[in-house]
Amino acid sequence: MKPSHTHLPADCRAVGDVLARVGDKWSVLVVTRLGEGPLRFNELRRSIGGISQRMLTLTLRGLERDGLVTRTVFPTIPPRVDYALTPLGRDLLTPVAALGAWAIRNQPKIARAREQFDGTCAANGKPPLKRRSPRTGLVQAAPGT
Repeated sequence: MKPSHTHLPADCRAVGDVLARVGDKWSVLVVTRLGEGPLRFNELRRSIGGISQRMLTLTLRGLERDGLVTRTVFPTIPPRVDYALTPLGRDLLTPVAALGAWAIRNQPKIARAREQFDGTCAANGKPPLKRRSPRTGLVQAAPGT
C-alpha cells in the first residue's frame, strides 16, 4: 500500500527538532510544573528534583525561544521573574500528560521486556545494551555488567 502523502526530508528534520525540545526530560517536567500556574525560577527549581541551575536556565530559554513559555520581569527590588506557559505551551500539556500516563501504566511491562532481552543477551554471550540513567542522563552499563 502506498502512503497517502509524501514525506520531505525537511519535514522530518522540523518534526525531529520540535520533538527534541518537547520530548526531553527536563522540558517535560518544566511544562508539567508550569501547567499548575506561573512560578518563579527558584520555586520551579525546588519543585523539580535533580535539575541544576544551569540546566533549568537552558531549558527555560529553549522553551521560551520555541514559544512555549513566557518570562515576565517585575521591576521590584530584587527583580521578580515569573515563568508561565503560553497558549501553545498549555496545548502541549495534553499530549505530555498522555505520554506520562502511558509510561506509568506500561513501566512494569517495559521492565520485564528489558530483563528478558538482557537475559537473552547474556545467554548468547552478548553484552547487554547500555542505557541512559534516568537520573543523570549519562550512559551506563546495564545492571549486572
